[in-house]
Amino acid sequence: MNEKPDETNKKEENEDQDESSGSGDYSKELVEESSEVVSDLEKARAEAGDYLDSLQRLQAEFENFRKRMIREQSEHLRMASEGLIVKLLPILDNFERALHHREVDVSDDYHAGIELLYDQICDVLGKEGLKVINETGEEFDPRKHEAMMQVESDEHDENIVIEVLDSGYELKGKVIRPAKVKVAR
Repeated sequence: MNEKPDETNKKEENEDQDESSGSGDYSKELVEESSEVVSDLEKARAEAGDYLDSLQRLQAEFENFRKRMIREQSEHLRMASEGLIVKLLPILDNFERALHHREVDVSDDYHAGIELLYDQICDVLGKEGLKVINETGEEFDPRKHEAMMQVESDEHDENIVIEVLDSGYELKGKVIRPAKVKVAR
């Protein structure tokens, strides 16, 4: 060993520095790797949040679609029953006319039978949501009444329904045929 003591010390210091700088490189690598992992984790969390948001929107859209389909189906059913009921109204009117114009030579049993049929039809249609608009003494409402004539009257105030000529009908809150009426002038 021909090395001088100063040179030996310098070599050892250089080796120590190499080892410490090597561990410094290792620390830098760990920091870089951990920052990459944190970055990847943040990206994954953001992506998961996007997926969750998309899923929640899709669920809300599906729920709205389901509600809209139920509403449309009930509307179709209502419209189907409305069409049938509108077709039955003239028959109902003829029953009313038959009941009001009772002939003397017709037996009471026959008349009672007609009245029973009329009551049954009215009951079935009433359960389907049909209401009769037959309001004498009420104020004229153009949404529910169709004025066929105006009559001078001292007994009634102006714009009051004096007589219902043909009954009107309302189905589930919608007027399907206005009542034909006489109105006081």
